[in-house]
Amino acid sequence: MEKQFIKIGLVSISDRAASGVYEDKGIPSLRDWLQQALITPCVFNERLIADDLATISTTLIDLVDVQACHLILTTGGTGPAVRDVTPEATLAVADKEMPGFGEQMRQISLHFVPTAILSRQVAVIRKQCLIINLPGQPKSIKETLEGLKDEHGKQLVHGIFAAVPYCLDLLGTVDSPMPYLETDERLVKSFRPKSALKPA
Repeated sequence: MEKQFIKIGLVSISDRAASGVYEDKGIPSLRDWLQQALITPCVFNERLIADDLATISTTLIDLVDVQACHLILTTGGTGPAVRDVTPEATLAVADKEMPGFGEQMRQISLHFVPTAILSRQVAVIRKQCLIINLPGQPKSIKETLEGLKDEHGKQLVHGIFAAVPYCLDLLGTVDSPMPYLETDERLVKSFRPKSALKPA
C-alpha cells in the first residue's frame, strides 16, 4: 500500500519581504511548527509574494488546482491597512467559507493583545483544499495553531489546528480520499468523533 502524505502550501504575504528589504520569518515559522506537530509525512510548497490581491488569488488557485495541495496556510496581510488584502483574495477563490477558524484565532489572540480585534483572518474551502489565513507574527502563528495551555501543559483554549485533520477528512470522497492527518498530541491533540478514528 502506498504511503500517504499530505501536500501543504505555505504562503507568506509581505511587500517588504518579497522585495528583499528584510528576511521572511513567516514561512520558516510555519514549516518549523508543522514539522514538530505532524506525524503524517508532508511535502511543502512554499511561496513568498507581495501584498497584491491578484497575485495572492492566483497563487492560491495554482496551489489548489495545479499543485493539488490538501492544506494551505497563509501568513500576513490580514490587518486593516490599505495593502492588507489577504482575506479579500482568499474569499475571491473560495467555494465555501469556514468562519469558525477566524473567530477562534481572534479569541485566542485577545488573551494577549486587545488589537486582536483588528485581525481579519478567514478560512475557506476551494475544491478539496482547506485554506487558512494566519497572523503575521511567528509568536501569534504558534499561539493560534496550538492554543493556550497552563504551566503544566493542560489545554485551556483549543488552537485551530485541532480541527484541521477532521475537516480534511470531510473533504475526501470515494474517488479522491484525503490523507489521514495525525498530530503529535504533546503539541496539539487533533479531534475526531469516534466513528472517524482509524486504528493506531
